[in-house]
Formats: sequence, structure tokens, C-alpha cells
Amino acid sequence: MNDNEAQVFGGKKSAGTRKALRFFAERRIRTHFVDFAERGPSLGELRRFAQKFGVAALVDRSSFRFAELGLGAARLSDERWLERVVEEPLLLRAPLVRYGRELSIGADEAAWRTWVGR
Repeated sequence: MNDNEAQVFGGKKSAGTRKALRFFAERRIRTHFVDFAERGPSLGELRRFAQKFGVAALVDRSSFRFAELGLGAARLSDERWLERVVEEPLLLRAPLVRYGRELSIGADEAAWRTWVGR
């Protein structure tokens, strides 16, 4: 992946993911889409997001999968949460977006605009 390409992790059904893909497509910025239903980000990739935002910001506590797995009372270490979301990418907030060295979680159009300058 090069610096003129956005990497978008998310689900096809996620409104935020669709918004991110549309945002970059409208600006003719190539995107590499990784669908959570097929595979999630690597542990190394997730560590980048965790270093910037914290592990708690990665986990979508309102997701269907979070409730389905009964994680409401779970008290896991940050490292265990990272391992868990690698195993279960549907637990992640969507979208996770990387553009060069820039990162965002969720549909953060304001951040994306600052990255691309338009």
C-alpha cells in the first residue's frame, strides 16, 4: 500500500464503512477494502490503532457480535482484547481507516478531509 491509498477495514453492511469508501472514491483516491466478514486486520495493524486511540476505542460494545458472545461483563487485559478482536473482527468499531500514517476509527469525515486536503 502506498501513501496515496486508503485502507478501509469494516463490514459491507456498515453505514460508516460505506461512507468511508464513498468519501475516498469521490476524491479518486484508491482504496483497499478489508471486509471483517472475510478477515480482520492483523495484530500488528490493530496495535497501531490501539497506540493512538487505546484498545477500548477499538471494541464496539454495541455490536450484535459483542452481545452474542456475552462480553458485557468481560474484564480482559488490553492484550487479551487485541487477541480477541483478531479472532473476532466483528467486535471492532467500523470503519478503521488508514491513509499513509494517519488513522481514524468510525466515520470521521473531518479527519479524512484534513488528510486529503479537500
